Amino acid sequence: MAEPDWLADGLDHIWLPYAQMKTAPRPVAVKSTHGARIVLHDGRELIDGIGSWWTAVHGYNHPHLIGAVRKQLEVMPHVMLGGLAHEQAYRLASRLAALLPGDLSKVFFCESGSVAVEVAMKIAVQYWRNTTGEVRPKFLAFRGGYHGDTFAAMSVCDPEDSMHSLFGPALPQQHIVDLPTDEGRAGELDRALAEHRDIAAVIVEPLLQGAGGMRMHDAATLRRMREACDRHGVLLIFDEIFTGFGRLGAMFASDLSGVTPDIVTLGKALTGGVTPLAATVASRRVYEAFHSDDASKALMHGPTYMGHAAGCAAANASLDLFESEPRLEQVKTIEAHYHDALMPLKGVTGVADVRILGSVAAVEMRDAFDIQALRRSFMEQGVFIRPIGKAIYLAPAYTIAGEDLARLTEAICLTVEKLTR
Repeated sequence: MAEPDWLADGLDHIWLPYAQMKTAPRPVAVKSTHGARIVLHDGRELIDGIGSWWTAVHGYNHPHLIGAVRKQLEVMPHVMLGGLAHEQAYRLASRLAALLPGDLSKVFFCESGSVAVEVAMKIAVQYWRNTTGEVRPKFLAFRGGYHGDTFAAMSVCDPEDSMHSLFGPALPQQHIVDLPTDEGRAGELDRALAEHRDIAAVIVEPLLQGAGGMRMHDAATLRRMREACDRHGVLLIFDEIFTGFGRLGAMFASDLSGVTPDIVTLGKALTGGVTPLAATVASRRVYEAFHSDDASKALMHGPTYMGHAAGCAAANASLDLFESEPRLEQVKTIEAHYHDALMPLKGVTGVADVRILGSVAAVEMRDAFDIQALRRSFMEQGVFIRPIGKAIYLAPAYTIAGEDLARLTEAICLTVEKLTR
């Protein structure tokens, strides 16, 4: 079947993400979606192994999500939050505050995860100005980390091994150390916080560094981090844009680890993959630094579409599904299948590691491979899997059917066999 006219015409004008437009493979036209499947223009179906960049946790086209957005669109698609209020945003803020641990209860909405990180960083810097008058313009982040593509967010990504190394000279220079996965590295973190009194906050992807290669660490690592921040009076930010909303087997990584940050960022699965929406949530203690008769202590940030009504309706509907359908149990089922199907690859020559946590599995190869060729190969097998670096990973919808999940893991096993011959 010939490709649609809109694809041929549009390719002359569209600029695609993370792609060298001159050499990138031609994108495949999508006609529709359903469940965990992507229906192509030519009639083929692909089983989606990454849930549309980790967002579609309930599967595509869930009727409760679609119905909630349709209803909201008919009443009021959106209204600005400056001086006005609408039910969906206020209900969602209350529900997120009730779900999150500790006193994480003050919700600031924005449109994307990267902006949520920017807001968290602004809050951290201004917190010190508002409370002590200190200028603390720096952050401490970790090697292997990724927090988004906007400027401040890029500055707290891995400065050497991330896609943003090109921008190093233009970015604020932050303090980057190894994750405190043992006492030696915990000492490095402690020394950095002791020596550099310009640090406003520590930022981390808790338990799982996503775009950096699906690298996992344990709860003890986060406890060391929390203890070091408390010892030196530094704020702790959890970037849960990837890990939040059941990804790792609990609603949030902070629930799973027992460690509560001062600020958390949320996005991706917040709306079940239906609309853009993100949030930065601060503890009441942090918020109190801004709650003042002094207008200069207000947080001066306000995305045009913050608290988008249709997006908030989708997010509220997504939370309904977590309450009414067995999402966390489904994640456990996925995790158990990974252990059976993928963990045997750990002993294969050429496989560096197999990592599994909740709905995420990563098979890391020792040697680099042709990533574009591998992506094409997966599509030929009827699955949509996009490796990162040397890691072939899965993060599908929690609702994925057992036979579809088996096809995803079979495709990875077959691919690993070919790569290691």
